[in-house]
Amino acid sequence: MEDRKDLAAVFRGAAMFSGQAGVCSHFSLRVSDDPLRFLLNPWGMYFSEARASELMLVDENGVDQVGGRDGGFAAFNIHAQVHAIHPEARCVLHTHMPYATAITMLDKGRLEPASQEALRFYDDIAYDDSYNGLAHDPREGERIARRMGNKHVLFLAHHGVIVVGPSVAQAFDHLYYLERAAQLQVLAMSCNRPLRMVPDDIAHKTVSQFGREREHWARLHLDALRRKLDCEHPEYAS
Repeated sequence: MEDRKDLAAVFRGAAMFSGQAGVCSHFSLRVSDDPLRFLLNPWGMYFSEARASELMLVDENGVDQVGGRDGGFAAFNIHAQVHAIHPEARCVLHTHMPYATAITMLDKGRLEPASQEALRFYDDIAYDDSYNGLAHDPREGERIARRMGNKHVLFLAHHGVIVVGPSVAQAFDHLYYLERAAQLQVLAMSCNRPLRMVPDDIAHKTVSQFGREREHWARLHLDALRRKLDCEHPEYAS
């Protein structure tokens, strides 16, 4: 049940920090050693109303094993393939956060190493610059999963981003700082001046520092979110 509460908290957190309150994005979490058995939000559940008990448990065919609800087949194709091809990516967050998505709309849009937050993702982002429409075909989901390679972040042209992590905590940490970095870049670009990049040697050193005890700090971050929700929106854990 704690896994469900963590994932429900991340939905609420995404709504709080990015305004992502819609139904067009999906988060998933593998709940066993089977890479095609995972929790997924049902279609029509707003991020801001997510509850632990309402997450679907789907099998390898995308069928809700409890209530027979619909998760959106295009979303299932993406998540099933990412979980299958990258079993180490236990948590998969696919979202259309406003600032990160804005970068995917730019010609050769890239998150540049120009802010401290962006340095967390230095050399850890894959980019898919071709938009093929919704992933109604499992082959498109497989193409997306393979395009991601061994990175923790994939920018999808005109679409949004996929963030993965070995735990809910690390995936949430990536998601939070990714949107923060994208927001800072969009704001800086709005000044119509060139971005000032961080030198490669300092970027590599900073990445190494961020990588130390990553799960510990990510867990503290997620626990802080859950404490806030326990006070303000306790129904998320029901």
